[in-house]
Amino acid sequence: MRLRGVLFSLASITMDLEDNIFMLAGPVKMHPRVLKAMSSPAINHRSAEFKAINAELRENLKYLFQTTTGQVALISGSGTAGLESVVSSLLHKKDRVLNLVNGKFSERFNDLCKVFAEPTPMNFEWGKAVYPEKVAAELEKGDYRAVTLCHNETSTGVTNPAKEIAALAKKHDCLFILDGITSVAGIEVKPDEWGADAVVMGSQKCIAAPAGLAGVMVSPRAYEELHEEQSCYLSLRAHIDALRDEDDTPWTPAIPLFLAFREALRILKEETIEGRIARTAKLAKASRAAVEAMGLQLFPDKQCASNTLTAIRYPAGFDDGKFRKELRESHRVVVAGGQGSVKGKIFRIGHMGICPISDLLAAYAAVEAAMIKFGHKFERGAAVRAIAKSY
Repeated sequence: MRLRGVLFSLASITMDLEDNIFMLAGPVKMHPRVLKAMSSPAINHRSAEFKAINAELRENLKYLFQTTTGQVALISGSGTAGLESVVSSLLHKKDRVLNLVNGKFSERFNDLCKVFAEPTPMNFEWGKAVYPEKVAAELEKGDYRAVTLCHNETSTGVTNPAKEIAALAKKHDCLFILDGITSVAGIEVKPDEWGADAVVMGSQKCIAAPAGLAGVMVSPRAYEELHEEQSCYLSLRAHIDALRDEDDTPWTPAIPLFLAFREALRILKEETIEGRIARTAKLAKASRAAVEAMGLQLFPDKQCASNTLTAIRYPAGFDDGKFRKELRESHRVVVAGGQGSVKGKIFRIGHMGICPISDLLAAYAAVEAAMIKFGHKFERGAAVRAIAKSY
């Protein structure tokens, strides 16, 4: 009876934009300290005070990327801006690039590469991981300059084998460019150890800062090969050199976002990056247990399922718009739908950044109520009990 009462109380709270269960796969819930930092008064971005902020950001970016040898930059722009900065600054028009595609965001990465190089997309089934054996066979055939990989494909809930692909790129003397937008600080990323030449992360994902900044890391080899033939504002060399040599930015930065990002990195260091990755893995395990307890199916193969979000297939006959509207309006729970070819077929629950177990419990309590309302049959309370038992 107590569990039913909890479920009822969770399900009957009115939606409040400042107090909802926000479970997207980015942007994600932000800590009050981060919100407060973002609301600071205006500051001179060419002052000694802001240079000190940049110096702290530089050192904490190295911690974030787990690198001792790489160069780092923070760019005012989304994760896509970070990817464009890398591709436009590292590749040339005639460079052949092998793009590994198994979801919406790796498709977008391939489209981006078309502007600056000569990409060859290698397509894999959505919901499946990239197969290293097939990549190895393709690299044996051609003279590729670079290999790109979306480490954590949030459109399908798949984590790809970045370490293995990095080893293949190194074997064939290819630059390895990793989209780590939704993996850095949520899933293990070891660029120095793996041999990644460039890694990009997004501020609104695993470190739980506002959207609008991209962190970039490049290896010593990649830094030496940066050029400015295809970029101006997004010149990666300009951003790296300004931050490293002058504690500065080449252009006017998004100052409030820099301050919020600094606070989010401080919070990350307090938890430790290892601690956050481990906690995110626990949330993912609990989330998958809840899915199974409700008799639902993951969209991806379980062995490659992401730890930063869970992609779930709808039961036959479910309407995505109505289901998510019910969660939002009746239970104040916000989740994501599918994209591209899986739009309307899946919904996605994010559990990265500072997401607490209490939010995961509340989200699945609401999912249970909505599933039952729309006709899916299972033992009520099964998901919540599975989370409690798993976590």
